[in-house]
Amino acid sequence: METTKAYVITGPTSGIGYATALELAKYGTVILVGRNRDKLDQVQKTIEERGQKALSVVCDISDIKKVRSAAEQIVALKLPITGMLNNAGIMSSKAAKNAQGWDMTFATNHLGAFAFTEALSPHLPDGANVVFIASAIEDPERKPAKIMGMRGGRYISIEASTRGEWKEGGSKMAGIDAYATSKQCILAATMALARESKRLHFNAVEPGITRGTSLGGESTNSVVRFIFGHLMAIIPPFSHYSSTPEKSARVIARVLMDETGQTGIYFDEKGNPMQGSELSRDPKFQDRVVAETRGLLQKV
Repeated sequence: METTKAYVITGPTSGIGYATALELAKYGTVILVGRNRDKLDQVQKTIEERGQKALSVVCDISDIKKVRSAAEQIVALKLPITGMLNNAGIMSSKAAKNAQGWDMTFATNHLGAFAFTEALSPHLPDGANVVFIASAIEDPERKPAKIMGMRGGRYISIEASTRGEWKEGGSKMAGIDAYATSKQCILAATMALARESKRLHFNAVEPGITRGTSLGGESTNSVVRFIFGHLMAIIPPFSHYSSTPEKSARVIARVLMDETGQTGIYFDEKGNPMQGSELSRDPKFQDRVVAETRGLLQKV
């Protein structure tokens, strides 16, 4: 059994996830969870060449059955996991379905992350930190997103979300409603889990408008990626929220390794507490999202 600390990270092969995996490897063993074996091997090799430790677990986070299988593999490693980062996320401009027949963006960003956390949480030691990567796009009043014509989360119900159905009056940009709603749900769930758990600490991080991320590569909305990844990082007022994968990684690592017991906090790109949308802050909405999510996942 290892005596060093261990950290689990999903989506570690590019962008913020890759930078955070390298940052966390300075402090303990990193368990890399991703869908592409070759890319995982490359990240693991990079970490090991630096004299640090990493292990890889192949898993498509959008597939709930594979998520549970990956969690079992991680538990079997018997490592002292003090931090878990749900980073994997996509912003797809094309509607697609996961293995369960659900909307791919919602399945990856919310359902998969939630199921992974539920499967691993009972096996984490007391005081472990669980962090979710959120997005301020979920907030209809967030200035940069509003200027872009985004309308925030469009939640109807978990069932409707799995069908790719969102509240009317949303964004005209393909894939944005799915992304914003999935991020609103995972943020709300973070806060509900923080209130529910007496043992673990649950927090969320908004990494800012970050250059150098692909948010899922070829399926990403390329127009949004260009605007957010390049133009907005340098144009006021958007540049106020800009960051880089390396800066984001340091903020995320700090939250993930925190030992003060802070929980139920939403951090911005500089590591300061921020507010989510009015809806995401509503305890009734938070509890509803968790209850509906659990109800759906019990059927899988």
